[in-house]
Amino acid sequence: MGAIRQCSRSACRQSAVATLTYVYADSTAVLGPLATYAEPHCYDLCEQHAGSLTVPRGWEVLRLAMPAQPPQPGPDDLLALADAVREAASRPAAPAAGQRAAHSALEAPAATEGTRRGHLRILREPS
Repeated sequence: MGAIRQCSRSACRQSAVATLTYVYADSTAVLGPLATYAEPHCYDLCEQHAGSLTVPRGWEVLRLAMPAQPPQPGPDDLLALADAVREAASRPAAPAAGQRAAHSALEAPAATEGTRRGHLRILREPS
């Protein structure tokens, strides 16, 4: 679950409810529901800025249907979250601050043709 995203307009601290994208080839601005993930060339807008959106002369605004309320987490979302928590809990604990992690000693592979690549060499963990 990500953090609540804010409106992309400067000095606006409202929560974003819509995502704005541009299709430059068609001179079209597309305004739709808030995207699942923040994309680099999209703009998240609050309700006020989404409602008062204007585009350059000659451009068209395509407004997609906005949901009445944000979608609530479904059973699949909750199961994915539970799986992620279980996976994180099963990992070995990280060393405390200031301590180095214990690494097993690496040994060079047996001399075989093709294991050396210029200045790099493949090291295998002892089994």
